[in-house]
Amino acid sequence: MSQTPQEEQMRKTVFIASDHGGFALKGALVQALRNAGCQVEDLGPDGTGSCDYPAYAEKLCRRVLDAGEAGQNGETLGILVCGTGLGMSMAANRLPGIRAAVCTCEFMARMARAHNNANVLCLGERVLGQGLGLDIARVFLSTGFEGARHLRRISQFDALTPKP
Repeated sequence: MSQTPQEEQMRKTVFIASDHGGFALKGALVQALRNAGCQVEDLGPDGTGSCDYPAYAEKLCRRVLDAGEAGQNGETLGILVCGTGLGMSMAANRLPGIRAAVCTCEFMARMARAHNNANVLCLGERVLGQGLGLDIARVFLSTGFEGARHLRRISQFDALTPKP
């Protein structure tokens, strides 16, 4: 698939994590992204033993948020992988400032970045398989936020976050 004008070079820094249900796809993503020149930080797990996805979602999202505060917003993105992508996205979206998107095709990945400024991609290994998962990640990481009319909508979305 060729890149559209909205697509940019692959992001420099990618945090990635999974649970046991997404471990194999996570490994394939780490290798492919490093081969593509991305700086990848694998936040775990280190094996296929049963583990709880909320802990990995929180760990990754806090790293993405910290990078944004350090002025790397848009240059640092996250990828979470579980069996369906749903559990990871539900956990990730609990953190204010995270816009996690479950994507099951390249179009969704492109729109998640271009229109919604998603900063975390959630993938389901049991839903997608390795090939499609890699393609979706490539599109997500190479697509930039279009800004303009979408900024107003993102601001409205962010305003929905409960205040402490």
